[in-house]
Amino acid sequence: MNPTNLQLVGTILFACAVCHTFLVSKIQHLAHKYPEGSMMENLLHFLGEVEAVFGLWAAIFIAYFASTHGLMQLDADHKVIGGALKYLEQDVNFTEPAFVFVIMCMAGTRPVIVFAEKIIMAISKVIPLPGKMAFYVSSLIIGPILGSFITEPAAMTVTALILLDYFYSNKMSKKFMYATLGLLFVNISIGGTLSHFAAPPVLMVAGKWHWGMMHMITNFGYKAVVAIIIATIIVAFMFKKELEGKLEIKAKHEAWMEPTWWITLIHLVFMGLVVYTAHHMVFFFGLFLFFLGFASVTQEYQDEIKLKESLLVGFFLGGLVVLGGQQAWWLQPILSELPDMALFVGSTGLTAITDNAALTYLGSLVELTDAKKYYLVAGAVAGGGLTVIANAPNPAGFGILKNSFGEDGISPIGLLLGAIGPTILAMICFFVLPSLG
Repeated sequence: MNPTNLQLVGTILFACAVCHTFLVSKIQHLAHKYPEGSMMENLLHFLGEVEAVFGLWAAIFIAYFASTHGLMQLDADHKVIGGALKYLEQDVNFTEPAFVFVIMCMAGTRPVIVFAEKIIMAISKVIPLPGKMAFYVSSLIIGPILGSFITEPAAMTVTALILLDYFYSNKMSKKFMYATLGLLFVNISIGGTLSHFAAPPVLMVAGKWHWGMMHMITNFGYKAVVAIIIATIIVAFMFKKELEGKLEIKAKHEAWMEPTWWITLIHLVFMGLVVYTAHHMVFFFGLFLFFLGFASVTQEYQDEIKLKESLLVGFFLGGLVVLGGQQAWWLQPILSELPDMALFVGSTGLTAITDNAALTYLGSLVELTDAKKYYLVAGAVAGGGLTVIANAPNPAGFGILKNSFGEDGISPIGLLLGAIGPTILAMICFFVLPSLG
């Protein structure tokens, strides 16, 4: 390993950003000690927003980059060939943050939420459990598995909004809320492995390694489904008392109109086209603009589109991409030299402090055996629920549910403790269950 000064600064700032994410709740608490509206109160509130963390440290990195390498270097034809601008335009890829922003906006609309609720409600009726517990189990099994087809960010948005409406809005214990949050993050991370296009860490390597849907189902998907079902049932019975009673269907506002079938169908078509063109940012952003027009025309069937929340999540991921691009110098040697079992455990642990898609992408740049490829991806998806930065959809769920945890927001330690059990179970399933392909 022989890092440049730029790589060293990028890694130091990345470490600062990771530490910052663990301190956001304390910073938010500190903000309340200053007068409302004061400069310090506003500053600390900004520093305590987890969605702003990586964007802030990425901005510091770009400022350093520009001060040492120039903002941009031009050739004789005025093409950018160096500097900070070249790094942002050519060396890092913002397609994934843009995709998560668009799909989160679409998935958070009333027609999609109502459609998902109906599917989950219908399945909950055949589950031999009391009504509220059956809906809880159905939500945390069917929602994440749907992520293999509508993508993980969409599944995260839909499932988190359902949890917010039916469980987090009531007086549930913090222990239940953290256990459910950890379970949600892990289930979403592994639930996208039934296909080769839905989970970001799989998407990064599927093309290069020639992994298709059948490969994913037989090697990862069915194991993930087993882990999701077992973990969800265990958590549901752990909190059996809190899930007693009948499910209270959320009250609708008097002016609320249920979307018609054709409006829901058009929403699903828009989402399908965005998923199909997920690698082509110009095209799916064009689709998104058409979608905004359609949502405006049908506004009586719509809730307010979650643009702010989605933009903040995109900003978080954009900052993660900028800083993550400077971590290859220490990650690649580790991935290439570890034995199979150590790679499995190591990739799970590394996922807690870096985005799992970045981890598998770096692994794709190294020559690996088929066994190492499997253990790298299995560890990356199994560890995707340990922290908010571990998996690209996590900030979406975090942003939707954080206000339910009070003024201090979501504790990173609480999330880690809630996710550790489902994570270990997922690791066991990926390690013990045989591949069918």
